[in-house]
Amino acid sequence: MNEIKRNPFHRAFYVANTMEIFERLAWYGFFTLSSLYITSPTAQGGLGFTDKERGFLQGMIPFLLYLLPVITGALADRFGYRRMFLIAFAIMCPSYYLLGQVHQFWTFFIVFFAVAVGAACFKPVVVGTIGRSTDDTNRGLGFGVFYTMVNVGGFIGPFVAGYVRAISWDLVFVMSAFWIALNFIPALFFYKEPTHDASKDQRSLKLVLLEAQEVLGNGRLALIVIPAIIALMVTTRMGIAFSYYLLGVAAWLVLNWGWSVLIKKSSASHTQTVSWYLQAVKVGNVPFVLYLLILTGFWVVYFQLFTTLPVFIRDFVDTKDVVHAMQTYTPSFVEFLAGVNLEQLSGALPALAQKYHAGMDATALKKLSFELVNYKVMVPDDALATGLLALQQGAAMPQTLAEQWAAQYRQVNPEYIVNIGFGLIVVCQIVISAYIQRWRALPILVFGTLVLSSGIALCGWGAGIALGGSTVIIGVVVFSLGEMIASPKSQEYVAAIAPKSKTAMYMGYYFVSMALGNLFAGLLSGWAYTAIAKEMNRPVWMWYLFTLIGITTAIALLVFDRWLQRHRKQEPASGNT
Repeated sequence: MNEIKRNPFHRAFYVANTMEIFERLAWYGFFTLSSLYITSPTAQGGLGFTDKERGFLQGMIPFLLYLLPVITGALADRFGYRRMFLIAFAIMCPSYYLLGQVHQFWTFFIVFFAVAVGAACFKPVVVGTIGRSTDDTNRGLGFGVFYTMVNVGGFIGPFVAGYVRAISWDLVFVMSAFWIALNFIPALFFYKEPTHDASKDQRSLKLVLLEAQEVLGNGRLALIVIPAIIALMVTTRMGIAFSYYLLGVAAWLVLNWGWSVLIKKSSASHTQTVSWYLQAVKVGNVPFVLYLLILTGFWVVYFQLFTTLPVFIRDFVDTKDVVHAMQTYTPSFVEFLAGVNLEQLSGALPALAQKYHAGMDATALKKLSFELVNYKVMVPDDALATGLLALQQGAAMPQTLAEQWAAQYRQVNPEYIVNIGFGLIVVCQIVISAYIQRWRALPILVFGTLVLSSGIALCGWGAGIALGGSTVIIGVVVFSLGEMIASPKSQEYVAAIAPKSKTAMYMGYYFVSMALGNLFAGLLSGWAYTAIAKEMNRPVWMWYLFTLIGITTAIALLVFDRWLQRHRKQEPASGNT
């Protein structure tokens, strides 16, 4: 029996994986905490932005981050991977630091966008290095190792950031800049371009645009879609009524339809090639585009783990049950996982007491509670009212009350609960992937989406109950199992849709669904958290909305798969999908 001999990995493979760990330490160290930082009051070191502003930032910037690699990947192929690594780190290192130094909305937006540009320069280069430094004998193992390194960085980063943010928010950004600065060492002294066939990847930007036209659609389609997306961002940021947005989009579609009718009549007398704006609207690979649109729903649900869950845990979930369990079994971890900055808390209490008055209704008292939870204590309404009244009357000192509340009502850092998912992936992903590889991609993708959606619903049930922390932890575990089941299969299914000779090219455009998912996840998170969770005081309903999106996505995937199978049966034997 012949055995396949695996080739050893190129040195660039190990260097790239090392840089990936540090880059993920920086990104997840910040992004997992970004919801908390953006909405925390300025007195506590945060930005004090609204949830709608948070949703705009967390939707817009990652959306651009996942789109830009289409261009930056082409630039890296032409000008060299090592050079692109250095450019990426030169952009990200100061940008991460500056994120903690700017406090106005648009300046923060610009610096955050700079981080995204640097990350977009890095992403295609590190993946390309893994691809170039492996071959058919070890590529599967190589990407398995790489995916594990991604989650190692994602697991460690929030732990370090969560610890230093108890000291100062500024240290979170200093640490992210530090992780990126470390990457200059392997990039400058250890990284060498892996050997490859240069004729296969010297792509010009023109070729990239032609590929996009083949896969996604032509310029006329882009002219319809891109302004609609930009208008959605503007509508969300400016607080314009959504009905006006829908009317504007409808008018834009009618205008484009009229233009299509006009150019169709005039093109009958012209046989030469016409400019892109005179062409009819054309979708590229229709099944692939439909798949990306449906899969966007999966990512909308998935990214709620980072955009919504941390602030939801902070504002609505009482995690004292988890704190009590730690005090019983692992008391040495309490200060690390549920640390309270007593100086900040005691400094905030006098101003909070001035806002309190006897007879304050439940809604007004809840607003004070939302301010207090930023200091990682969740005090029951009756104890909150009694304590603030005692401060007003001089019957209690801020330092004494802060110590008392920290001892009784301290909360687990939300980022540590969210981070459980990364730990599970590091430990379980390879085993789960090996077990489910025997089944067809689509049914497993649907099953994983339903499991993930169930996890989201469980997270919502943690609001306002005695075992809130434990319930959310179970929800995160279920959610992570769904992610491990569905996420790899969502990429595998691309092979069933793309032309067999162009699977790699289509895989590059798979990330369009993640870009759109980020955009809609952020915008939806900002709106739902403000309108449903806070104004209506129905946080569980918000999670039911996300769950419904997940279930709808799973049903749409089943319908799509049946349609695709019928579509292929009707095609000529020689046709391509």
